[in-house]
Amino acid sequence: MSLEIERKFLLANDAWRKEAGEGILLVQGYIAGSKGTPAVRVRIAGNQAFLTIKGTADGIVRSEFEYPIPVEDARFMIDNFCGERVVEKKRYLCGRWEIDEYFKANQGLFTAEIELNSADEKFEIPVWLGEEISDKPEYTNGALSRNPYSSWGKE
Repeated sequence: MSLEIERKFLLANDAWRKEAGEGILLVQGYIAGSKGTPAVRVRIAGNQAFLTIKGTADGIVRSEFEYPIPVEDARFMIDNFCGERVVEKKRYLCGRWEIDEYFKANQGLFTAEIELNSADEKFEIPVWLGEEISDKPEYTNGALSRNPYSSWGKE
């Protein structure tokens, strides 16, 4: 079984941009899943596409199964199965970190994720890293597809 062990953070500043490359546009739609249930997602990343099933989280660990699919199939599924449950973002790589800049209904949100080999693995904290949101389910992409960042009440 494949496991995803991941920690997620907001960003404190944009110093990460000095380390980041061009990034890649990701369009991902959610076919199924709600709070506390597995998620079924289809993602287009450049000229590749994937169908992913993610189990419910146990802390920062959850099962994940990802399979390549034809881009045309992914476009069809997003257009016909996902409705408005679509998240668009640009992903940048900064060493082991993935920085996501969100667009459309999630415009203004930036997150950083790191994949770990174990839940207690130690890692370097970059100066641009902000508040940890690993335990805040509203920041998962599935949740953002149902309740976009732009709809949140801002302090």
